[in-house]
Amino acid sequence: MSFTLPDLPYPKDALGRFMSAETLDFHHGKHHKAYVDKTNQLAEEIGLEGRALSEVIRAAKEKGAKGLFDNAAQLWNHSFFWQCLAPPEGQKPSGKLAAMIEDGYGDLDTLLAKLKEEAVGHFASGWAWLVLDGDALKITSLHDADTPVAHEGMKPLLTLDVWEHAYYIDYRNERPKFAESVLGNIVNWEFVGRNLDGEGVSRADQGEKAMAEGLA
Repeated sequence: MSFTLPDLPYPKDALGRFMSAETLDFHHGKHHKAYVDKTNQLAEEIGLEGRALSEVIRAAKEKGAKGLFDNAAQLWNHSFFWQCLAPPEGQKPSGKLAAMIEDGYGDLDTLLAKLKEEAVGHFASGWAWLVLDGDALKITSLHDADTPVAHEGMKPLLTLDVWEHAYYIDYRNERPKFAESVLGNIVNWEFVGRNLDGEGVSRADQGEKAMAEGLA
């Protein structure tokens, strides 16, 4: 079973002016698809075909197979990222997630401001993350293709892609405007809250083993 490009969980025009259909055509249909194709090629060359995507990522890191790691990690990161987004319908955190945000940051606006600061301040390409660190929320970022899948104990809740291909069509070089627009309007807070169970990695996993174990 080869890895596949997951469908977007919404129509391409559903995110409105915050992320255009044209952006999704390129970002999902071309950039993400390229990571899928390259991962399949390299996993077969190294003898890791048939493994869960999360296992391929960890094995590639252990083996020092940088090309495979970069492509497999980007396949997973993007698959998770699309699920972090939802049409702009005024969604807000609720329940346990809302309580944790209040405990850790005071209010949602403060959390979003700090996450935006992390995203904008991250040098060059990478990903800004909200993760579960023990029983608390933590904001961090990872460079290039690096992913929580490769870090023991890092439980992903929400991510923002800060590679230039994520925003160059809609925002040109204005990463701050991109971060503020996406974080303030199209976050899928229901998905973020679901990841408080610590199973966020499984929600973007795929492959024969992931399917057999009910992880994808």
